[in-house]
Amino acid sequence: MNRQLLSIPVFCVLLVHAARAEIYELPPKGYDVIGAVSTITARDEDTLVDIARRHGLGYQDIVRANPGINIWVPGKGTEIVLPTRFVLPGVPRRGVVLNLAEYRLYYFPESKAGETAYVMTYPISIGRMDWETPLGLTKVISKVRKPSWYVPQSVLDEHEADGNPLPKIVPPGPDNPLGEYAMRLGLPGYLIHGTNRPAGVGMRVTHGCVRMFPEDIEYLFGNIDVSTPVRIINEPIKMGWDGSELVIEAHPLLEVAVARKDEDVMPEEGAVSPVDDDVIVKDPLTYVTEQFIAMTGERAGQLDWHLVEQIVDRSDGIPTPVGEEIKNAAASAAFH
Repeated sequence: MNRQLLSIPVFCVLLVHAARAEIYELPPKGYDVIGAVSTITARDEDTLVDIARRHGLGYQDIVRANPGINIWVPGKGTEIVLPTRFVLPGVPRRGVVLNLAEYRLYYFPESKAGETAYVMTYPISIGRMDWETPLGLTKVISKVRKPSWYVPQSVLDEHEADGNPLPKIVPPGPDNPLGEYAMRLGLPGYLIHGTNRPAGVGMRVTHGCVRMFPEDIEYLFGNIDVSTPVRIINEPIKMGWDGSELVIEAHPLLEVAVARKDEDVMPEEGAVSPVDDDVIVKDPLTYVTEQFIAMTGERAGQLDWHLVEQIVDRSDGIPTPVGEEIKNAAASAAFH
């Protein structure tokens, strides 16, 4: 089995537009992996955060892929791994998909029959433990340029307690944490928006909203329509086919509150309703088993479980081959 990380599928064409987002051709059936891992050499003035932003990555992406390297002073000549290879989330490929566990957004623009289909991917920040970003299905219900921030009472109270009071309304400008663009979701009070603190993109630092680099939200804002579906998931372990290879991408587990049953049906009003306040806690290998069952429903495969455990323990977000297709499953079974 080929375990090379730096291979680039022949069908994968990477385009980089002015906003630095990554746009990939949507792979054909039998392929669930896009992009490629690469490396660069740090300059004297670089930080890992600077490098991440230049290459469409967030804080957690770059830090997990480069353990042991100083975040703020990686050092001139230091080789930096760019984890720009991704297993597509195992959900319908339409609209916006937010995978909280990997701090990443995927956008699948609609394509007409006969046209090439694409997927775009961006790093995001998500809600911290006491201000979780909820799971479920919703949609974009409005878009606002230069939004004002109507500060929730809970946030006002928090800042007051910290001795840093806020006004009830923060007007557009450099002090507005929403940045220049905001897209309101059917979840009351939740937005996908820009930021005036881009260094925090890729962290669990928001009050529940989804935060993006200013250049990324600008591009997305101009290309996403109102009513675009938005699916919010927590998928720390992703598995997919890369030709005949089974590839796994592992991230640290993220505890989040349970949301409504995940169905491929949009609620009429675009909102989601929490089921309860329980927290999802699974063993990582349970996720692996679930993903393996899903991936081998139509084609037989086998895993190197020892290697799987190593990848899960590492949880660096770098897709790695861990299994392969069983070409003749019936014959194989007959001999065992």
